[in-house]
Amino acid sequence: MTLDARRHRLWTAMGLGPVWQQRNPAAPDPGADDPRAARIARLEWDDLVAETAQCRACRLGETRRQAVFGVGYRHAEWMLVGEAPGAEEDARGEPFVGQAGRLLDNMLASIGLTREGATPQSVFIANVLKCRPPNNRNPEPVEVAQCQPFLRRQLELVDPKLVLVMGRFAAQALLGTDASIASLRGQVHHVDVAGRRVPVVVTYHPAYLLRNLGDKAKSWADLCFARDVHERATSG
Repeated sequence: MTLDARRHRLWTAMGLGPVWQQRNPAAPDPGADDPRAARIARLEWDDLVAETAQCRACRLGETRRQAVFGVGYRHAEWMLVGEAPGAEEDARGEPFVGQAGRLLDNMLASIGLTREGATPQSVFIANVLKCRPPNNRNPEPVEVAQCQPFLRRQLELVDPKLVLVMGRFAAQALLGTDASIASLRGQVHHVDVAGRRVPVVVTYHPAYLLRNLGDKAKSWADLCFARDVHERATSG
């Protein structure tokens, strides 16, 4: 279902529930007329890191220890996108550390990938939010919106061949949808990166898998699917 802005407000005011919709990947960036977003869109890598570190665009800048920009190969063919830093990530300044990070590293190794080095097997890892929400609460829409220009610029600079999205909030934020992760798995989505349609595959967040061991098999299937999508994207 697609609603214009006025009808969407009426729908929400009447309490009719969420509207599940996916934006056209080729549609203009909703922040294109925002001077801050436009400025971030012109930053090169080192300046983007510095801008992220000093960001106070939302209240998370007042509570986090440090911004967590990302880690990995700057020209990776695979870009992984998670949700938000946790306590350990906030302390160390690196995404996916601790138990969830070790599980992710094992998952990557199972298909021949790594967060280390600068090779065709090296990935880049980032989060939708660059700052930790207090007590690891769910990200709020305004926080996602303020961080969106950073993630969009990261995507443009890395210019990956495939994006692997981990977790419901990351999938909904990147794809512009309210759909459940179960309905998003097992299919190829796309996101526009500097005019290029990049395939996106959705899977579970490693922290979720630590609490739901039975879904590890589904995550393995997602990784194999993503590997096949990547091979098709790079073979043409």
